[in-house]
This record gives sequence, structure tokens and C-alpha cells, in this order.
Amino acid sequence: MTILMGDFNAKVGTDNTGYEDIMGRHELGERNKNGKRFANLYAFNKLVIGGTIFPHKRIQKTTWTSPDHTTQYQIDYICINQKYRRRMEDVRTKRGADMASDHHLLVAKMKLKLMKHWTTRRTISQKFNTAFRRDTDKLNNFKIVLGSRVQAFHDLLNGEGTTMKSK
Repeated sequence: MTILMGDFNAKVGTDNTGYEDIMGRHELGERNKNGKRFANLYAFNKLVIGGTIFPHKRIQKTTWTSPDHTTQYQIDYICINQKYRRRMEDVRTKRGADMASDHHLLVAKMKLKLMKHWTTRRTISQKFNTAFRRDTDKLNNFKIVLGSRVQAFHDLLNGEGTTMKSK
């Protein structure tokens, strides 16, 4: 699932002709150059513009207000894959969020089904080659090499002043 959200400074407008798959008709204002680029990019990547799908009052769609409070635009968007369009239940602004910004908080309500990740825990036991036990020459050679290594270990420990008892 791909979710893309942010301040795109794009106005996509209410005319969704040619873009019916990626946007609804519930947008503020007219399309600008950034809006056209934005719509083309999302159509190419098969993403849906969430803020245009749901009908709301103007005050719940406005994402940016000018400092003199005379101009209001919808320029922030939350977008999602077309495949998950039905999972998005609502997109609206929350005014009054304590932020030092001229933008309003944009919130998307989504219904997702999280699946448990199943793993199989198989322990692979190490298989030892025991065929050499039948060959007495190899077995005797192994015992000699092992005995010499144990003796070297004993000598090392005795040199450090430690002791080790063997059976």
C-alpha cells in the first residue's frame, strides 16, 4: 500500500474529465499548472487523490488560509493506491490543531485489515558424517589427533598455573 501526503501547492479543480479514476468532483477552485502536473503524475502512478472524493463543507476542505484570512485553498492532499480506494472512508481538515502553520491539519480515516505474519520455526539439525567410524585406520588416526590436541591444551593450562583433571 502506498500512501502519499503533503503540501503539493496544487489545485486540481472540480473538473475531473479524463481523471475520473484518480479524483472526485469535490475540490475547491480551479485547476492550476501544478494541479495539472499533480493529476498527471497520480494518473500515471495509479494513485487516488483522497481529498476530492468525499463531499464536505468548504470549511472542512480548506487546507490553507492566507494570513489576512481572505483566501482559502485546498492544496494539501492525502493520496492512496487505486487498489485501496474503498479502504479510505473520509478525508477532512481538523481546524484548531495547535500548530505554528498557516495550513490546517489534514486527516484521513481508513479501514485497514492487518494480517498476522506467520513464520515457521524449523530447526535444521546438523548431520554428522559417521561413516569414518567403520574404517579403523581413520578412527585410530582421529583418536591420535584428538589426543595430541587435548595434551596441548593440558600443557597450555599447566603453564599458566591452572590445573585440569582428566578422567
